Amino acid sequence: MANRKLVVWLRQGVAGWNQWREQYPDVMVDLSDTDLSDVDLSGANLSNAKLMRANLSEANLSGADLRWVKLNQARLTSASLSGARLAYADLSDADLGGADLSAAQLCDAKLRRAQLNQAQLTNASLNRARLNLSRLTQANLDGADLGGAVLSEADLSQARLTNVVLNRARLNSTLLNQADLSGADLSNASLDHANLSRANLNAAKLTKALLQGANLEQVTVSGADFQGADLRGIPWLIIKNLTLQPGTNFSGVLWDCPPD
Repeated sequence: MANRKLVVWLRQGVAGWNQWREQYPDVMVDLSDTDLSDVDLSGANLSNAKLMRANLSEANLSGADLRWVKLNQARLTSASLSGARLAYADLSDADLGGADLSAAQLCDAKLRRAQLNQAQLTNASLNRARLNLSRLTQANLDGADLGGAVLSEADLSQARLTNVVLNRARLNSTLLNQADLSGADLSNASLDHANLSRANLNAAKLTKALLQGANLEQVTVSGADFQGADLRGIPWLIIKNLTLQPGTNFSGVLWDCPPD
């Protein structure tokens, strides 16, 4: 249960709050179930705080320190978290629809089943983040770093992922239909049974990527590098159409033998 005195102090201003946190770093901050919607918390030190089920919709948390924070089931719709530090934060089942997380640091964060539809994650750091079963439809992740992230069974339909880093990421059974992955680095990524229908993979790097059984119908791959990728389980006609697109590299690719 939230400490009501702490809520009052926090609402009085970030400067005083941060000074108090510095003086008493070992005090447990419990703000669970608190309504902090539309509150200016930019630059606030909320590291290690408990904010489970808190309402932070439209709150300003830009530049805030949210490392190791517990935000399970929190509501952060349309909140500003640009440049926020969220390494190791737990945002499982949180609602971040329409939130601004541009340039946020989310390395090793837990975002399982999080709602991130139409969220802004441009240039965000999400290395090793766990986003499995999350929803990121129409989200903007241009330039984001998701190296080693887990996105299995996530929904990234119509998402923007241009020049994103997804090397060694896990995207098994992920929905990426109509996503823009142009210039993306998917080297050594696992995309088995992913749905990439009508996606844009122009100039993408897919060297040694695992794509067994993936849906690559009507995908554009001009200039893409598939060297050493595994395309087994994909219909030969689809693979043939991919190889006919200009500038592609399919050397060393594994695929099922074409029919006689």
